[in-house]
Amino acid sequence: MSREATNGPSADGRLAAFQQWLSRAAGALTGSRIHVPNYDPARHGRLVADDPPAGGREIDRYWLNAPFAYVSIAYDDEENEHRYRVVEPTLDETERDLLHRVFDDIRDPLLYRDDVSEDPADALREELRQRLEEYGVDVATETFYRLFYYLHRSFLGYGKLDPVMHDPRVEDISCDGAGLPVFVYHEDYTDVESTVVFERDELDDYVIQLAQRSGRHVSVSDPVVSTTLPDGSRIELALGEEVTPRGSAFTIRKYAEEPFTPVDLMNYGTYDDRMLAFLWLCIENNKSLIFAGGTAAGKTTSMNAVSMFIPPRSKVITIEDTRELSLYHENWLSSVTRERMGDGDITMYDLLRSSLRHRPEYIVVGEVRGEEAITLFQAMNTGHTTFSTLHADSVQTVINRLENEPINVPRPMVQSLDVLSVQVLTRSGGERVRRARTIAEIEGIDQRTGELDYSNTYNWDGTGDSFTRNNSELLDEIREEQGWTRAELLRELRNRRRFLTYLQDNDITDFRRFTAMVNKYYADPDEVVAMIDEADVTVDEGTDPAIADDTDPAVDDGSEPSVDDGSDPAVGDQQ
Repeated sequence: MSREATNGPSADGRLAAFQQWLSRAAGALTGSRIHVPNYDPARHGRLVADDPPAGGREIDRYWLNAPFAYVSIAYDDEENEHRYRVVEPTLDETERDLLHRVFDDIRDPLLYRDDVSEDPADALREELRQRLEEYGVDVATETFYRLFYYLHRSFLGYGKLDPVMHDPRVEDISCDGAGLPVFVYHEDYTDVESTVVFERDELDDYVIQLAQRSGRHVSVSDPVVSTTLPDGSRIELALGEEVTPRGSAFTIRKYAEEPFTPVDLMNYGTYDDRMLAFLWLCIENNKSLIFAGGTAAGKTTSMNAVSMFIPPRSKVITIEDTRELSLYHENWLSSVTRERMGDGDITMYDLLRSSLRHRPEYIVVGEVRGEEAITLFQAMNTGHTTFSTLHADSVQTVINRLENEPINVPRPMVQSLDVLSVQVLTRSGGERVRRARTIAEIEGIDQRTGELDYSNTYNWDGTGDSFTRNNSELLDEIREEQGWTRAELLRELRNRRRFLTYLQDNDITDFRRFTAMVNKYYADPDEVVAMIDEADVTVDEGTDPAIADDTDPAVDDGSEPSVDDGSDPAVGDQQ
Protein backbone atom coordinates (compact mmCIF):
# COMPACT_ATOMS: atom_id res chain seq x y z
CA MET A 1 0.00 0.00 0.00
CA SER A 2 1.37 3.43 -0.92
CA ARG A 3 2.24 6.11 1.62
CA GLU A 4 -0.48 8.36 0.20
CA ALA A 5 -3.02 5.64 0.74
CA THR A 6 -2.09 5.29 4.39
CA ASN A 7 -1.36 8.90 5.37
CA GLY A 8 -3.42 10.82 2.84
CA PRO A 9 -2.15 12.97 -0.05
CA SER A 10 1.30 14.50 0.25
CA ALA A 11 1.83 18.27 0.19
CA ASP A 12 2.89 18.03 -3.47
CA GLY A 13 -0.18 15.97 -4.26
CA ARG A 14 -2.49 18.48 -2.58
CA LEU A 15 -0.84 21.35 -4.45
CA ALA A 16 -1.24 19.56 -7.79
CA ALA A 17 -4.89 18.83 -7.05
CA PHE A 18 -5.47 22.42 -6.02
CA GLN A 19 -3.85 23.71 -9.23
CA GLN A 20 -6.02 21.37 -11.33
CA TRP A 21 -9.09 22.62 -9.49
CA LEU A 22 -8.08 26.23 -10.17
CA SER A 23 -7.50 25.42 -13.84
CA ARG A 24 -10.92 23.80 -14.23
CA ALA A 25 -12.61 26.68 -12.42
CA ALA A 26 -10.75 29.24 -14.52
CA GLY A 27 -11.85 27.53 -17.73
CA ALA A 28 -15.46 27.69 -16.68
CA LEU A 29 -15.54 31.13 -15.08
CA THR A 30 -12.92 33.27 -16.86
CA GLY A 31 -14.33 36.73 -17.45
CA SER A 32 -17.24 36.31 -15.03
CA ARG A 33 -17.79 38.55 -12.02
CA ILE A 34 -17.95 36.94 -8.59
CA HIS A 35 -21.04 37.97 -6.64
CA VAL A 36 -20.73 37.74 -2.86
CA PRO A 37 -23.99 38.17 -0.92
CA ASN A 38 -24.04 39.37 2.65
CA TYR A 39 -23.60 36.54 5.10
CA ASP A 40 -26.88 35.26 6.55
CA PRO A 41 -26.58 32.55 9.24
CA ALA A 42 -30.07 31.25 8.52
CA ARG A 43 -29.28 30.91 4.82
CA HIS A 44 -25.63 29.95 4.77
CA GLY A 45 -25.20 28.07 8.03
CA ARG A 46 -22.69 28.54 10.84
CA LEU A 47 -19.12 29.64 10.15
CA VAL A 48 -17.80 28.03 13.33
CA ALA A 49 -18.35 24.59 14.79
CA ASP A 50 -20.65 24.09 17.76
CA ASP A 51 -18.48 21.44 19.39
CA PRO A 52 -18.39 20.86 23.17
CA PRO A 53 -15.02 21.32 24.91
CA ALA A 54 -12.65 18.35 24.72
CA GLY A 55 -11.82 18.47 28.43
CA GLY A 56 -13.95 19.63 31.34
CA ARG A 57 -17.52 20.86 31.38
CA GLU A 58 -18.55 24.06 29.66
CA ILE A 59 -19.77 26.71 32.09
CA ASP A 60 -19.85 29.78 29.87
CA ARG A 61 -19.94 30.68 26.19
CA TYR A 62 -20.27 34.00 24.40
CA TRP A 63 -19.38 35.63 21.11
CA LEU A 64 -16.11 37.51 20.77
CA ASN A 65 -16.47 38.57 17.15
CA ALA A 66 -19.82 37.33 15.87
CA PRO A 67 -20.34 35.36 13.68
CA PHE A 68 -16.68 34.41 13.35
CA ALA A 69 -15.33 33.57 16.80
CA TYR A 70 -16.58 32.76 20.28
CA VAL A 71 -15.08 31.69 23.58
CA SER A 72 -16.02 28.55 25.47
CA ILE A 73 -15.00 28.53 29.12
CA ALA A 74 -14.77 25.09 30.66
CA TYR A 75 -14.04 23.89 34.18
CA ASP A 76 -11.74 20.91 34.67
CA ASP A 77 -12.90 19.11 37.82
CA GLU A 78 -9.72 17.03 38.03
CA GLU A 79 -7.34 19.99 37.75
CA ASN A 80 -9.73 22.37 39.56
CA GLU A 81 -9.17 25.14 37.06
CA HIS A 82 -10.88 27.00 34.24
CA ARG A 83 -9.81 26.95 30.59
CA TYR A 84 -10.44 29.63 28.00
CA ARG A 85 -11.05 28.03 24.58
CA VAL A 86 -11.10 30.29 21.52
CA VAL A 87 -13.25 28.79 18.73
CA GLU A 88 -12.72 30.09 15.18
CA PRO A 89 -13.79 28.93 11.69
CA THR A 90 -12.23 25.64 10.58
CA LEU A 91 -10.74 25.53 7.07
CA ASP A 92 -10.51 22.41 4.94
CA GLU A 93 -7.35 21.68 2.93
CA THR A 94 -8.58 23.44 -0.22
CA GLU A 95 -9.56 26.54 1.77
CA ARG A 96 -6.18 26.59 3.52
CA ASP A 97 -4.31 26.38 0.22
CA LEU A 98 -6.48 29.15 -1.22
CA LEU A 99 -5.89 31.29 1.87
CA HIS A 100 -2.10 30.93 1.53
CA ARG A 101 -2.22 32.03 -2.09
CA VAL A 102 -4.58 34.95 -1.64
CA PHE A 103 -2.68 36.09 1.48
CA ASP A 104 0.48 36.75 -0.54
CA ASP A 105 -1.38 38.26 -3.50
CA ILE A 106 -3.57 40.61 -1.47
CA ARG A 107 -1.03 42.15 0.90
CA ASP A 108 0.62 44.73 -1.38
CA PRO A 109 -2.48 45.82 -3.36
CA LEU A 110 -4.32 46.37 -0.09
CA LEU A 111 -1.68 48.90 1.03
CA TYR A 112 -2.26 51.06 -2.04
CA ARG A 113 -6.04 51.14 -2.12
CA ASP A 114 -7.43 54.66 -1.69
CA ASP A 115 -10.45 53.48 0.29
CA VAL A 116 -8.53 51.56 2.98
CA SER A 117 -8.56 54.45 5.45
CA GLU A 118 -12.29 55.08 4.92
CA ASP A 119 -13.50 51.51 5.46
CA PRO A 120 -10.66 48.99 5.88
CA ALA A 121 -12.95 45.97 6.21
CA ASP A 122 -14.90 46.83 3.08
CA ALA A 123 -11.66 47.46 1.15
CA LEU A 124 -10.36 44.05 2.24
CA ARG A 125 -13.61 42.37 1.27
CA GLU A 126 -13.49 43.94 -2.20
CA GLU A 127 -9.81 43.05 -2.65
CA LEU A 128 -10.56 39.42 -1.77
CA ARG A 129 -13.47 39.36 -4.24
CA GLN A 130 -11.22 40.74 -6.99
CA ARG A 131 -8.49 38.20 -6.33
CA LEU A 132 -10.97 35.32 -6.48
CA GLU A 133 -12.37 36.77 -9.69
CA GLU A 134 -8.87 36.85 -11.19
CA TYR A 135 -8.36 33.23 -10.20
CA GLY A 136 -11.70 32.34 -11.74
CA VAL A 137 -12.79 30.76 -8.47
CA ASP A 138 -16.42 30.89 -7.41
CA VAL A 139 -16.55 29.89 -3.76
CA ALA A 140 -19.48 29.33 -1.45
CA THR A 141 -20.52 32.33 0.62
CA GLU A 142 -19.45 30.68 3.88
CA THR A 143 -16.02 29.88 2.36
CA PHE A 144 -15.62 33.50 1.26
CA TYR A 145 -16.32 34.80 4.75
CA ARG A 146 -14.08 32.23 6.40
CA LEU A 147 -11.23 33.43 4.16
CA PHE A 148 -12.20 37.03 4.85
CA TYR A 149 -12.07 36.42 8.61
CA TYR A 150 -8.50 35.11 8.59
CA LEU A 151 -7.32 37.87 6.24
CA HIS A 152 -8.99 40.49 8.42
CA ARG A 153 -7.46 38.92 11.53
CA SER A 154 -3.98 39.14 10.01
CA PHE A 155 -4.07 42.48 8.18
CA LEU A 156 -6.44 44.57 10.31
CA GLY A 157 -6.54 42.73 13.64
CA TYR A 158 -4.10 41.21 16.11
CA GLY A 159 -3.50 37.84 14.47
CA LYS A 160 -3.98 34.86 16.78
CA LEU A 161 -4.95 37.14 19.65
CA ASP A 162 -7.56 39.10 17.72
CA PRO A 163 -10.55 37.20 19.21
CA VAL A 164 -9.19 37.70 22.74
CA MET A 165 -8.64 41.41 22.08
CA HIS A 166 -12.36 41.58 21.26
CA ASP A 167 -13.33 40.13 24.66
CA PRO A 168 -14.59 42.98 26.89
CA ARG A 169 -14.33 40.70 29.94
CA VAL A 170 -10.58 40.17 29.55
CA GLU A 171 -8.34 42.76 31.22
CA ASP A 172 -4.83 41.39 30.65
CA ILE A 173 -3.25 38.99 28.16
CA SER A 174 0.17 37.47 28.81
CA CYS A 175 2.50 35.07 27.00
CA ASP A 176 5.44 33.74 29.03
CA GLY A 177 7.34 32.03 26.22
CA ALA A 178 7.27 29.85 23.12
CA GLY A 179 5.13 26.72 23.20
CA LEU A 180 3.35 27.88 26.36
CA PRO A 181 -0.37 28.68 26.60
CA VAL A 182 -1.33 32.33 26.64
CA PHE A 183 -3.00 33.35 29.92
CA VAL A 184 -5.81 35.86 30.23
CA TYR A 185 -7.08 37.74 33.26
CA HIS A 186 -10.87 37.39 33.08
CA GLU A 187 -13.12 39.62 35.16
CA ASP A 188 -15.23 36.62 36.23
CA TYR A 189 -12.70 33.76 36.34
CA THR A 190 -9.44 35.68 37.10
CA ASP A 191 -6.27 34.04 35.68
CA VAL A 192 -7.23 31.47 33.05
CA GLU A 193 -5.14 29.34 30.68
CA SER A 194 -6.21 29.75 27.06
CA THR A 195 -5.92 27.50 24.01
CA VAL A 196 -3.77 30.07 22.16
CA VAL A 197 -0.13 28.97 21.80
CA PHE A 198 2.74 30.57 19.84
CA GLU A 199 5.65 28.61 18.41
CA ARG A 200 9.15 30.13 18.70
CA ASP A 201 9.55 31.84 15.31
CA GLU A 202 5.89 32.78 15.26
CA LEU A 203 6.21 34.40 18.70
CA ASP A 204 9.35 36.36 17.73
CA ASP A 205 7.56 37.71 14.65
CA TYR A 206 4.49 38.58 16.70
CA VAL A 207 6.48 40.59 19.27
CA ILE A 208 8.22 42.50 16.47
CA GLN A 209 4.84 43.21 14.83
CA LEU A 210 3.38 44.51 18.10
CA ALA A 211 6.33 46.88 18.48
CA GLN A 212 5.97 48.09 14.89
CA ARG A 213 2.23 48.69 15.30
CA SER A 214 2.98 50.95 18.25
CA GLY A 215 5.67 52.85 16.33
CA ARG A 216 8.56 51.37 18.28
CA HIS A 217 11.56 49.18 17.47
CA VAL A 218 12.55 46.00 19.30
CA SER A 219 15.67 43.95 18.56
CA VAL A 220 18.13 41.55 20.15
CA SER A 221 20.33 44.51 21.08
CA ASP A 222 17.35 46.37 22.58
CA PRO A 223 15.02 43.52 23.59
CA VAL A 224 12.72 45.18 26.15
CA VAL A 225 10.09 47.72 25.12
CA SER A 226 7.20 49.34 27.00
CA THR A 227 4.74 51.08 24.73
CA THR A 228 1.11 51.57 23.73
CA LEU A 229 -0.87 50.00 20.90
CA PRO A 230 -2.97 52.18 18.59
CA ASP A 231 -6.12 51.24 20.53
CA GLY A 232 -4.56 52.51 23.78
CA SER A 233 -3.66 49.11 25.26
CA ARG A 234 -0.39 49.07 27.23
CA ILE A 235 2.14 46.43 26.21
CA GLU A 236 5.40 45.15 27.67
CA LEU A 237 7.55 43.27 25.16
CA ALA A 238 10.65 41.08 25.47
CA LEU A 239 12.33 39.66 22.35
CA GLY A 240 14.38 36.48 22.22
CA GLU A 241 16.01 34.59 25.08
CA GLU A 242 18.44 37.26 26.26
CA VAL A 243 16.27 38.50 29.12
CA THR A 244 13.49 35.87 29.02
CA PRO A 245 15.13 32.40 28.74
CA ARG A 246 11.90 30.67 27.70
CA GLY A 247 11.69 32.84 24.58
CA SER A 248 9.98 36.06 23.60
CA ALA A 249 7.24 37.25 25.92
CA PHE A 250 4.61 39.95 26.14
CA THR A 251 1.89 41.32 28.39
CA ILE A 252 -1.02 43.38 27.10
CA ARG A 253 -3.03 45.53 29.51
CA LYS A 254 -6.16 46.17 27.47
CA TYR A 255 -7.47 49.69 27.13
CA ALA A 256 -11.06 50.18 28.25
CA GLU A 257 -12.85 52.09 25.51
CA GLU A 258 -15.60 52.98 27.96
CA PRO A 259 -13.96 54.35 31.13
CA PHE A 260 -15.40 53.53 34.53
CA THR A 261 -17.58 56.12 36.23
CA PRO A 262 -18.09 56.58 39.98
CA VAL A 263 -21.31 54.58 39.56
CA ASP A 264 -19.23 51.66 38.28
CA LEU A 265 -17.00 51.97 41.36
CA MET A 266 -20.12 51.72 43.53
CA ASN A 267 -21.47 48.76 41.56
CA TYR A 268 -18.20 46.87 42.02
CA GLY A 269 -18.01 47.78 45.71
CA THR A 270 -14.67 49.58 45.37
CA TYR A 271 -16.14 52.68 47.05
CA ASP A 272 -19.50 53.42 48.60
CA ASP A 273 -21.67 56.50 48.11
CA ARG A 274 -20.35 58.23 51.28
CA MET A 275 -16.74 57.93 50.16
CA LEU A 276 -17.50 59.22 46.67
CA ALA A 277 -19.53 62.14 48.03
CA PHE A 278 -16.51 62.96 50.23
CA LEU A 279 -14.11 62.79 47.26
CA TRP A 280 -16.50 64.89 45.16
CA LEU A 281 -16.49 67.69 47.72
CA CYS A 282 -12.69 67.48 47.95
CA ILE A 283 -12.26 67.71 44.18
CA GLU A 284 -14.78 70.52 43.83
CA ASN A 285 -12.92 72.44 46.55
CA ASN A 286 -9.47 71.98 44.96
CA LYS A 287 -7.96 69.35 47.24
CA SER A 288 -5.08 67.31 45.81
CA LEU A 289 -5.25 63.50 45.74
CA ILE A 290 -3.00 60.50 45.21
CA PHE A 291 -4.35 57.03 44.45
CA ALA A 292 -1.97 54.32 45.62
CA GLY A 293 -1.98 50.55 45.35
CA GLY A 294 -0.25 47.53 43.91
CA THR A 295 -0.25 46.31 40.33
CA ALA A 296 -3.78 45.93 38.88
CA ALA A 297 -5.37 47.41 42.02
CA GLY A 298 -7.36 49.85 39.88
CA LYS A 299 -5.54 53.06 40.81
CA THR A 300 -5.73 54.73 37.40
CA THR A 301 -9.28 53.52 36.83
CA SER A 302 -10.48 55.12 40.07
CA MET A 303 -8.54 58.33 39.47
CA ASN A 304 -10.05 58.63 36.00
CA ALA A 305 -13.53 57.96 37.39
CA VAL A 306 -13.45 60.58 40.16
CA SER A 307 -11.94 63.09 37.71
CA MET A 308 -15.46 63.24 36.27
CA PHE A 309 -16.33 65.32 39.36
CA ILE A 310 -14.10 68.16 38.10
CA PRO A 311 -16.29 71.24 37.57
CA PRO A 312 -17.19 71.85 33.91
CA ARG A 313 -15.03 74.29 31.92
CA SER A 314 -12.16 74.05 34.42
CA LYS A 315 -8.82 73.82 32.60
CA VAL A 316 -7.58 70.22 32.94
CA ILE A 317 -4.23 68.86 31.76
CA THR A 318 -3.41 65.15 31.83
CA ILE A 319 0.18 63.89 31.60
CA GLU A 320 1.02 60.23 30.93
CA ASP A 321 3.76 58.02 29.55
CA THR A 322 1.20 55.60 28.08
CA ARG A 323 -2.26 56.92 27.40
CA GLU A 324 -4.89 55.54 29.78
CA LEU A 325 -6.92 58.53 30.94
CA SER A 326 -10.13 59.47 29.16
CA LEU A 327 -12.22 62.45 30.23
CA TYR A 328 -15.44 63.78 28.77
CA HIS A 329 -14.41 67.35 29.43
CA GLU A 330 -14.40 70.26 26.98
CA ASN A 331 -11.43 72.16 28.41
CA TRP A 332 -9.04 69.18 28.53
CA LEU A 333 -5.49 69.04 27.18
CA SER A 334 -4.08 65.50 26.94
CA SER A 335 -0.29 65.08 26.74
CA VAL A 336 1.87 61.96 26.38
CA THR A 337 5.63 61.46 26.68
CA ARG A 338 7.77 60.70 23.64
CA GLU A 339 10.69 58.30 23.48
CA ARG A 340 13.16 58.17 20.59
CA MET A 341 16.29 56.23 19.80
CA GLY A 342 18.44 59.38 19.94
CA ASP A 343 17.83 62.93 21.09
CA GLY A 344 14.34 64.34 21.26
CA ASP A 345 12.83 62.50 24.22
CA ILE A 346 10.01 64.37 25.95
CA THR A 347 9.68 63.16 29.54
CA MET A 348 7.00 63.47 32.22
CA TYR A 349 9.17 66.15 33.81
CA ASP A 350 9.24 68.13 30.55
CA LEU A 351 5.48 67.87 30.11
CA LEU A 352 4.77 68.82 33.72
CA ARG A 353 6.95 71.92 33.51
CA SER A 354 5.27 72.86 30.24
CA SER A 355 1.80 72.29 31.67
CA LEU A 356 2.26 74.98 34.31
CA ARG A 357 2.51 77.57 31.52
CA HIS A 358 -0.96 76.59 30.29
CA ARG A 359 -2.51 77.94 33.52
CA PRO A 360 -4.29 74.68 34.45
CA GLU A 361 -6.71 74.43 37.35
CA TYR A 362 -6.35 70.65 37.59
CA ILE A 363 -3.26 68.60 36.67
CA VAL A 364 -3.71 64.83 36.40
CA VAL A 365 -0.47 62.80 36.19
CA GLY A 366 -0.69 59.12 35.24
CA GLU A 367 1.97 58.00 37.72
CA VAL A 368 4.81 59.66 39.64
CA ARG A 369 8.10 57.79 39.68
CA GLY A 370 11.00 60.24 39.69
CA GLU A 371 12.06 63.84 39.29
CA GLU A 372 8.66 64.94 38.01
CA ALA A 373 7.29 64.47 41.56
CA ILE A 374 9.16 67.57 42.78
CA THR A 375 7.50 69.68 40.09
CA LEU A 376 4.14 68.09 40.88
CA PHE A 377 4.39 69.04 44.55
CA GLN A 378 5.64 72.49 43.64
CA ALA A 379 2.45 72.84 41.61
CA MET A 380 0.43 71.82 44.68
CA ASN A 381 2.23 74.42 46.77
CA THR A 382 1.43 77.13 44.23
CA GLY A 383 -2.30 76.46 44.26
CA HIS A 384 -2.77 73.90 41.48
CA THR A 385 -5.01 70.94 42.21
CA THR A 386 -3.24 67.73 41.24
CA PHE A 387 -4.18 64.06 41.04
CA SER A 388 -1.76 61.20 40.49
CA THR A 389 -1.11 57.51 41.18
CA LEU A 390 1.73 55.75 42.97
CA HIS A 391 2.74 52.13 43.50
CA ALA A 392 2.44 51.54 47.26
CA ASP A 393 0.32 49.35 49.52
CA SER A 394 -0.24 51.62 52.54
CA VAL A 395 -0.32 55.27 53.55
CA GLN A 396 3.04 55.03 55.30
CA THR A 397 4.59 53.36 52.26
CA VAL A 398 3.37 56.23 50.09
CA ILE A 399 5.01 58.74 52.43
CA ASN A 400 8.24 56.73 52.53
CA ARG A 401 8.38 56.47 48.74
CA LEU A 402 7.74 60.17 48.27
CA GLU A 403 10.44 61.19 50.76
CA ASN A 404 13.18 58.80 49.61
CA GLU A 405 15.08 57.82 46.46
CA PRO A 406 14.39 58.17 43.62
CA ILE A 407 11.51 60.63 44.20
CA ASN A 408 12.95 62.70 47.09
CA VAL A 409 10.14 65.15 47.81
CA PRO A 410 10.99 67.26 50.90
CA ARG A 411 8.66 66.61 53.83
CA PRO A 412 7.38 70.21 54.01
CA MET A 413 6.22 69.83 50.40
CA VAL A 414 4.54 66.45 51.00
CA GLN A 415 2.20 68.06 53.53
CA SER A 416 0.59 70.02 50.69
CA LEU A 417 -1.08 66.74 49.66
CA ASP A 418 -4.63 66.53 51.00
CA VAL A 419 -6.01 63.02 50.40
CA LEU A 420 -4.53 59.56 49.92
CA SER A 421 -6.64 56.64 48.71
CA VAL A 422 -5.02 53.21 48.98
CA GLN A 423 -6.58 50.43 46.89
CA VAL A 424 -6.01 46.69 46.98
CA LEU A 425 -6.74 43.71 44.77
CA THR A 426 -7.85 41.09 47.26
CA ARG A 427 -10.34 38.31 47.88
CA SER A 428 -13.73 38.65 49.53
CA GLY A 429 -16.50 36.08 49.61
CA GLY A 430 -14.45 33.73 47.45
CA GLU A 431 -14.07 36.31 44.68
CA ARG A 432 -11.20 38.57 43.67
CA VAL A 433 -12.26 42.17 44.24
CA ARG A 434 -10.83 45.68 44.23
CA ARG A 435 -11.42 47.73 47.37
CA ALA A 436 -10.38 51.12 48.68
CA ARG A 437 -8.61 49.92 51.81
CA THR A 438 -8.09 53.42 53.22
CA ILE A 439 -8.89 57.03 52.47
CA ALA A 440 -6.53 59.12 54.57
CA GLU A 441 -6.06 62.84 55.13
CA ILE A 442 -2.61 64.40 55.40
CA GLU A 443 -2.71 66.66 58.45
CA GLY A 444 0.75 68.21 58.36
CA ILE A 445 4.02 67.85 60.26
CA ASP A 446 3.87 67.07 63.98
CA GLN A 447 5.77 69.89 65.69
CA ARG A 448 6.99 67.58 68.47
CA THR A 449 8.21 64.59 66.46
CA GLY A 450 8.79 66.14 63.04
CA GLU A 451 6.84 63.24 61.46
CA LEU A 452 4.10 63.64 58.92
CA ASP A 453 0.70 63.15 60.56
CA TYR A 454 -2.26 61.57 58.81
CA SER A 455 -5.64 60.17 59.82
CA ASN A 456 -7.81 57.51 58.21
CA THR A 457 -11.21 58.93 57.30
CA TYR A 458 -12.51 55.69 55.76
CA ASN A 459 -11.35 52.10 56.22
CA TRP A 460 -12.39 48.87 54.56
CA ASP A 461 -13.46 46.08 56.92
CA GLY A 462 -12.68 42.83 55.12
CA THR A 463 -14.68 40.76 57.61
CA GLY A 464 -18.01 42.18 56.53
CA ASP A 465 -16.85 43.72 53.24
CA SER A 466 -17.98 47.13 54.44
CA PHE A 467 -16.52 50.57 55.08
CA THR A 468 -16.15 52.33 58.42
CA ARG A 469 -15.92 56.09 58.90
CA ASN A 470 -14.05 58.43 61.21
CA ASN A 471 -13.93 62.16 61.81
CA SER A 472 -12.73 64.38 58.97
CA GLU A 473 -10.82 67.59 59.56
CA LEU A 474 -10.78 68.18 55.81
CA LEU A 475 -14.57 68.44 55.65
CA ASP A 476 -14.49 71.00 58.44
CA GLU A 477 -11.82 72.88 56.50
CA ILE A 478 -14.08 72.89 53.43
CA ARG A 479 -17.02 74.03 55.57
CA GLU A 480 -15.04 76.98 56.88
CA GLU A 481 -13.76 77.90 53.40
CA GLN A 482 -17.32 77.90 52.04
CA GLY A 483 -18.82 79.64 55.06
CA TRP A 484 -21.29 76.81 55.61
CA THR A 485 -22.95 75.78 58.82
CA ARG A 486 -22.52 72.16 59.83
CA ALA A 487 -26.07 71.47 58.68
CA GLU A 488 -25.31 72.95 55.27
CA LEU A 489 -22.24 70.74 54.96
CA LEU A 490 -24.34 67.71 55.86
CA ARG A 491 -26.93 68.72 53.27
CA GLU A 492 -24.25 69.01 50.57
CA LEU A 493 -22.94 65.54 51.40
CA ARG A 494 -26.43 64.07 51.52
CA ASN A 495 -27.47 65.62 48.20
CA ARG A 496 -24.40 64.17 46.50
CA ARG A 497 -25.04 60.75 48.02
CA ARG A 498 -28.64 60.83 46.81
CA PHE A 499 -27.48 62.01 43.38
CA LEU A 500 -25.05 59.08 43.06
CA THR A 501 -27.68 56.64 44.32
CA TYR A 502 -30.16 58.00 41.76
CA LEU A 503 -27.67 57.43 38.94
CA GLN A 504 -26.95 53.94 40.26
CA ASP A 505 -30.66 53.09 40.48
CA ASN A 506 -31.11 54.26 36.88
CA ASP A 507 -28.01 52.42 35.63
CA ILE A 508 -26.33 55.58 34.34
CA THR A 509 -22.83 54.18 33.88
CA ASP A 510 -22.01 55.62 30.45
CA PHE A 511 -19.30 58.21 31.08
CA ARG A 512 -20.88 60.74 28.71
CA ARG A 513 -24.27 60.58 30.41
CA PHE A 514 -22.66 60.57 33.85
CA THR A 515 -20.58 63.66 33.08
CA ALA A 516 -23.61 65.41 31.60
CA MET A 517 -25.55 64.76 34.82
CA VAL A 518 -22.68 66.06 36.98
CA ASN A 519 -22.51 69.19 34.82
CA LYS A 520 -26.26 69.63 35.24
CA TYR A 521 -25.84 69.36 39.00
CA TYR A 522 -23.20 72.08 38.96
CA ALA A 523 -25.39 74.31 36.78
CA ASP A 524 -28.61 73.96 38.79
CA PRO A 525 -28.34 71.76 41.90
CA ASP A 526 -31.84 72.69 43.11
CA GLU A 527 -33.43 71.42 39.89
CA VAL A 528 -31.49 68.15 40.10
CA VAL A 529 -32.37 67.67 43.77
CA ALA A 530 -36.04 68.31 42.95
CA MET A 531 -35.83 65.61 40.25
CA ILE A 532 -34.31 63.22 42.79
CA ASP A 533 -37.06 64.12 45.29
CA GLU A 534 -39.68 63.16 42.69
CA ALA A 535 -37.94 59.82 42.27
CA ASP A 536 -38.14 59.37 46.05
CA VAL A 537 -34.45 58.47 46.38
CA THR A 538 -33.42 57.95 49.99
CA VAL A 539 -30.20 57.13 51.78
CA ASP A 540 -29.98 55.34 55.10
CA GLU A 541 -30.94 57.42 58.14
CA GLY A 542 -29.78 57.09 61.73
CA THR A 543 -28.78 59.07 64.79
CA ASP A 544 -25.38 60.02 66.09
CA PRO A 545 -25.36 63.01 68.45
CA ALA A 546 -21.58 63.25 68.08
CA ILE A 547 -22.03 65.02 64.74
CA ALA A 548 -24.68 67.59 65.48
CA ASP A 549 -23.55 70.87 67.00
CA ASP A 550 -26.15 71.72 69.64
CA THR A 551 -25.29 75.41 69.31
CA ASP A 552 -26.30 75.42 65.66
CA PRO A 553 -29.93 76.59 65.39
CA ALA A 554 -30.18 75.07 61.93
CA VAL A 555 -29.80 71.67 63.54
CA ASP A 556 -31.88 72.47 66.63
CA ASP A 557 -34.99 73.56 64.76
CA GLY A 558 -34.71 70.89 62.09
CA SER A 559 -34.87 73.51 59.34
CA GLU A 560 -32.05 71.89 57.35
CA PRO A 561 -32.04 68.32 56.08
CA SER A 562 -29.14 66.24 57.32
CA VAL A 563 -27.41 62.97 56.61
CA ASP A 564 -28.27 60.39 59.27
CA ASP A 565 -29.54 63.30 61.42
CA GLY A 566 -25.86 64.14 61.78
CA SER A 567 -24.82 60.53 61.89
CA ASP A 568 -21.82 60.79 59.55
CA PRO A 569 -18.73 60.77 61.77
CA ALA A 570 -16.64 61.93 58.83
CA VAL A 571 -17.99 65.42 59.50
CA GLY A 572 -16.75 65.44 63.07
CA ASP A 573 -17.91 67.47 66.06
CA GLN A 574 -15.82 70.53 66.72
CA GLN A 575 -17.71 72.86 69.01
